[in-house]
Amino acid sequence: MFNYDQYLRLNKFPLIWCSGCGDGIVLKSMLRAIHKLGINKDEMCMVSGIGCSSRLTGYVDFNTLHTTHGRALTFATGIKMANPKLHVVVVTGDGDATAIGGNHYIHAARRNIDITVILFNNFIYGMTGGQVSPTTPKGKRASTAPYGNFENAFNISGLAQAAGASYVARATVYNAVQLEKYIQRAIEKKGFSLVEVLSPCPTAYGRRNREGTPVDMILHQKENSIPVSKAESMTPEELEGKIITGVLVDTERPECRTEYQRLIDHLKEEK
Repeated sequence: MFNYDQYLRLNKFPLIWCSGCGDGIVLKSMLRAIHKLGINKDEMCMVSGIGCSSRLTGYVDFNTLHTTHGRALTFATGIKMANPKLHVVVVTGDGDATAIGGNHYIHAARRNIDITVILFNNFIYGMTGGQVSPTTPKGKRASTAPYGNFENAFNISGLAQAAGASYVARATVYNAVQLEKYIQRAIEKKGFSLVEVLSPCPTAYGRRNREGTPVDMILHQKENSIPVSKAESMTPEELEGKIITGVLVDTERPECRTEYQRLIDHLKEEK
C-alpha cells in the first residue's frame, strides 16, 4: 500500500473537489510518479493558477504557489530561470492554461523551458461558473451556452506540439497507471513537457449534459479511448468523438534555461 500521507498537507483536508471528480485520481498518479523518481520534497516546486485542478497545490507538501488566473506558467518560468535546480510542475486546467493563459502556454512551449505541465481537461470552467472553455465539445451545454456550444473545440495537446514542446502525452483518469508513467516521463524530460489528462466534471459539465453518473463518465473514457498507434490508421470519420491517448511527442530540443546559461558563460568569457 502506497503511503500518500508523506506528500500531503493533511491539515488542509477535506478536499473541496466534488464527489466523482477525477482530479483526485490525477493527484495520486502524480504523487506516485514523484515518489518513483526519488525527488526530495524541497527540490519540487508546484505552481497553479485558478480553477478546480489548481486547488491541488494547497494539498501537497512541496514548495507551492497558488497564483492568478491564467498566469501559472509565467510564475513557473520565473522560478525555473531563477533556480534551475528545482523540478517545476504546473498544475492547471483547460480554461486556465489555454484560454486566459493561452499566450503564456504557447510561448512556454516555444521557449522549451524545462517545466512540466499537468493539464486537467474537463471540458468546462468547473469552479468559476460552468462557462464554455476552449475544449468544450461542439453542441455541449454550459452556463454561457444554454442551447449548446456552437464553436469548435481546441486540440490543446496539438497546440503544444505545434508550438515546440519536447514531450506531449494524453491520458484519461480511467487509466491511472498509464497516467502515472506519462507524468514520470514528463518530469524526467528536459524541456517543456505536457501531460493532458481528461478528467470528468460530473457537476458543472456532467449534469448540464446528462452524462450520467461519475462512473458512467469514466467508463465513457474507457470505451472511447484509442491508442495513438491505432489512431494513425483510422479516418477522421472513425476518430470522431474518440480520445487519442498515448505519447504524441518525445523529441530532443535545446532547452531555454540551458541556452540562457550558455549565453551568460559566453559573455563572461568575453570580459
